[in-house]
Amino acid sequence: MQTDELAIRKRVIEGARTVVVKVGTNVLSRDDDTLDDARLDALAQQLHALRQTGRRVVLVSSGAIGAGIGLLGLDRRPDDLPHLQAAAAVGQAHLIRRYDDCLNRLGFHAAQLLLTANDFRHRGRYLNVRNTLRTLFEFPVIPIINENDTVSVKEIQFGDNDRLAALVANLLDDPLLVILSVIDGLYDGDPALPGSRVVPLVTDWNESILSMAVATRSRRGTGGMHSKLEAARTVTSVGESVIIADGRHPNVLGRILAGESLGTLFVGQGEPLPAWKRWIGYSVAPRGRLELDPGAIRAIACRGRSLLPIGITGVQGDFHKGELLSLVDAAGVEHARGLTNYNSSDVRRIAGRRSEELPALLGQLKYPEVIHVDNLVVTRAAST
Repeated sequence: MQTDELAIRKRVIEGARTVVVKVGTNVLSRDDDTLDDARLDALAQQLHALRQTGRRVVLVSSGAIGAGIGLLGLDRRPDDLPHLQAAAAVGQAHLIRRYDDCLNRLGFHAAQLLLTANDFRHRGRYLNVRNTLRTLFEFPVIPIINENDTVSVKEIQFGDNDRLAALVANLLDDPLLVILSVIDGLYDGDPALPGSRVVPLVTDWNESILSMAVATRSRRGTGGMHSKLEAARTVTSVGESVIIADGRHPNVLGRILAGESLGTLFVGQGEPLPAWKRWIGYSVAPRGRLELDPGAIRAIACRGRSLLPIGITGVQGDFHKGELLSLVDAAGVEHARGLTNYNSSDVRRIAGRRSEELPALLGQLKYPEVIHVDNLVVTRAAST
């Protein structure tokens, strides 16, 4: 099994043209919430070494709020949004300055990108982010991404930087996402209990994987193992791979890229999805839901078909043509997502009807499909 794991790691690493590294607050900070200068220096050196291999490198870095807490002399993480945003504003300036200092000594610069969820939901802004990153790869620069905590509110928050890192990985070509935390990877039990061991390799995703996450989070971070597993599922669902490892290990990135068995490797499921379908399936929040009968779900999930009106049994929400919809079964479980050819009032009018009936119902046949297969992504395989 060890030989198989190392062979799989070698294959995944050799295929990674881009490495997206997410580093958590607790990796970067001391117990007093100040930044650990030695850890930042070491991380910058590892990122520089990755660039020297010819790979493109992006860093998604937490730590701004934590740094701000220390700089402002607060004794704990604030509970209210204004004080969190104030800590982020102070801490982000300090954090990016420290990264730039570390990289300057290696002949590189830090490039700061502060994003909100809306930058991924809107297609034009999504493409702008991708084009900016691709251009930065042409220069001796390490792009450093964080959520724009100073302006983010609930409606536009990612929730945590694990999800942000997954979205960044999914907009780039041939990525490997490496999540650096203060835990060695996914354990088969509670890491605090004797006998629990790290799971070195996950090749098949199933719901039992999420149950292995201990429902705790750190004092300073916003995520936990559950959020890291959700990020891993987002990336592996589009065919790319993820490694979760302890960022406090010396030269952790170099050792991972050398193929050592560090952390947990989650292997991508199936063939990688094209960028357009990654955006549809995993970057945009659905504006409505269509409930489908079992036959329609099988046609979409198993046979790669478009969604026809006859398979729709229910319509939820108000939406316009071109907006993203979630396709669910009678129990509300999502199986796919796609961009609709019709607005909500028209879908309600034609739901459950045959395609030949549409001209009489709508006055003309606009589209035979409610969602064309080219604009549809399966998010959960259906049983045949």
